[in-house]
Amino acid sequence: MAVRPRHRRGRGQHFLRSSKLAAELVRAAGIERRDLVLDLGAGSGALTAALVRSGASVLAVELDTELVTGLRRRFPQVRVIEDDVLHVPLPREQFKVVANLPFGGTTAILRRLLDPRELLEHADVIVEWGLASKRAAVWPSTQLSTYWGAWFELSVVRRLPRCVFAPPPSVDAGVLRIVRRHEPLVLASDRRPYETFLARGYRDGLPSVVTRQRLRRCEAELGFARQARPRDLDASQWAGLWRVVRQSV
Repeated sequence: MAVRPRHRRGRGQHFLRSSKLAAELVRAAGIERRDLVLDLGAGSGALTAALVRSGASVLAVELDTELVTGLRRRFPQVRVIEDDVLHVPLPREQFKVVANLPFGGTTAILRRLLDPRELLEHADVIVEWGLASKRAAVWPSTQLSTYWGAWFELSVVRRLPRCVFAPPPSVDAGVLRIVRRHEPLVLASDRRPYETFLARGYRDGLPSVVTRQRLRRCEAELGFARQARPRDLDASQWAGLWRVVRQSV
């Protein structure tokens, strides 16, 4: 069984109860020897231990001082950083993430990781079930998921009932898998204008970002109805609209 710390947890942190489950999650993430892997919100070290056994090069980030002390004692071979996961510098080389994210700060953490300028290659992260389902949904789409989808593919690969955590959260959790696309749908250098494009399109509808004449053409080419609502389009279709607009400038 994983260690169950007694002290206060920040931002909705819930620890895995089983070291066996942690090992299964690391295996499912496809971690290979010498991969650089971040364990964000490492807590009591259930995932950290499994990552160490995989042969990965592990960087564990934890804010709680007592937990940090325990991690450093248990894993002398691991670089343990006492810092907030929202502020710790991310590696300047390709990296992966396997982490049980604090439920209270999940979206802010994902915003950091899924910045297309960062070098994230793959992530399996434990998040609230509702958030995992929302971010991985093809329909209805959301502005944020569509934006991330230009550079990453998101899917839900597992549901975790609340009973596998200590203390148990009020909701079930899911493993959200994030994989960088080999070919991005939008150039990283276009991230800011693309974000503005999406914000306007989701707020004011498709005709606010592309002419009705081009919408008629895109209807067949991109596979959506010209009367479609913003949430009816997936990440590939929004990126296709973006390319049409950019070509017409």
